[in-house]
Amino acid sequence: MNSETRIPPIEVTGAFGALVKFGARRMIGRVPDSIGVLWHHKTVMKDSMGIGRKVEGWHELAPDLATYAAMASAATIGCSFCLDFNYFMAHNHGLDEAKVREVPRWRESTVFTPLECRVMEYAEAASQTPPAVTDELSDALLAEIGPAALVELAARVSFMNMTARMNVALGIHSEEFADACGLAPLAVRSTVPGTPE
Repeated sequence: MNSETRIPPIEVTGAFGALVKFGARRMIGRVPDSIGVLWHHKTVMKDSMGIGRKVEGWHELAPDLATYAAMASAATIGCSFCLDFNYFMAHNHGLDEAKVREVPRWRESTVFTPLECRVMEYAEAASQTPPAVTDELSDALLAEIGPAALVELAARVSFMNMTARMNVALGIHSEEFADACGLAPLAVRSTVPGTPE
């Protein structure tokens, strides 16, 4: 990955660096190369990670729906790092791997419920520029999951947009976390009009 990032990674050092590396090893088994890219601006990395930890503490939206939404958003933006990382984390959290691996091609897949499809449609629509969420889709989800979960869905998708767009802009790509734990490759999605291939 190092040669592909737009900013060369640097060595992660110091007391804070040791803490970051310890946390990464504990969570994913190794220190991702992308941390060396973000290490150029430790405050951005620290604040982004802090927001991410807070997002993981939200529980109004069911964990499977939260994962599908994040991955559908990442697929829309084209962030291979985010897709791979969320697939890996879904495995670690005991979610249905067969369903999670189908998220990039959710429109063609037959494994998702109508609610799951609406959540991914919302994530995809909210990730477009400009956002394309319709009143009808929002109303349907409001009736099915309630206001608190819908607010969380919008916020989770927004956070994923920040993360995914930053990764894509910096040239941060998949580090093959899912491959390392023996997961089947993610399904390949078809091109959706108005989204990157």
